[in-house]
Amino acid sequence: MKRSEINAALREMEAMLREYRVSLPDFCGFTPEEWKSKGREYDEVRDNMLGWDITDYGLGKFDEVGFSLITLRNGNLKLREKYAKTYAEKLLYLKEGQYAPMHFHWSKMEDIINRAGGNVLIRVYNSDEREQIDRESAVTVHVDGRESVVPAGTQVRLRPGQSITITPLLYHDFTVEAGGGPVLLGEVSQCNDDNTDNRFEPPMGRFPAIEEDEPPYRLLCNEYPAAR
Repeated sequence: MKRSEINAALREMEAMLREYRVSLPDFCGFTPEEWKSKGREYDEVRDNMLGWDITDYGLGKFDEVGFSLITLRNGNLKLREKYAKTYAEKLLYLKEGQYAPMHFHWSKMEDIINRAGGNVLIRVYNSDEREQIDRESAVTVHVDGRESVVPAGTQVRLRPGQSITITPLLYHDFTVEAGGGPVLLGEVSQCNDDNTDNRFEPPMGRFPAIEEDEPPYRLLCNEYPAAR
């Protein structure tokens, strides 16, 4: 993914956050130069991968497969004695035409919340005993405290303000419903580990390889320099 694409995606998400008057923590505004001077007091940001995250899943088709997100808070299952938080929170931004691929989490339970913009469609499947997609069995879903049972592969529509609970081993993907414009999502979950807790179907990467065609506007959550 070109750095210019990443920079444009960052600015586009920032614009929607301004439109809906969503304020961010200070570390989301640090420039790459400012990060060079940050000491150990920001280890929680570095160690728990807080901040900006742009992904095309290594496919090179960001406008079709990929989205922009910010991790606002997170614990760390590998460093529990140092970081005691058992929860995480994210903001996600998807444009019309973008798609977040089918996957599940072995450990994490999460609520995906439509915070603003258009409608989001979240397709759900159970997983079978081999951790493959179960395309036959009905799926129990919880939307804002209401339980229902839907056929395998149903796309659950979330209007702004609505949320769905995604349990471990539940396959899900999401996309933006055409005609309503981009969507700002929230995610509230148990601790997040994008390096070990995602099973994609079909398999794919999580973080993009970057072609440096211009200087970075912001550093991504896996790019921070070590503390001075």
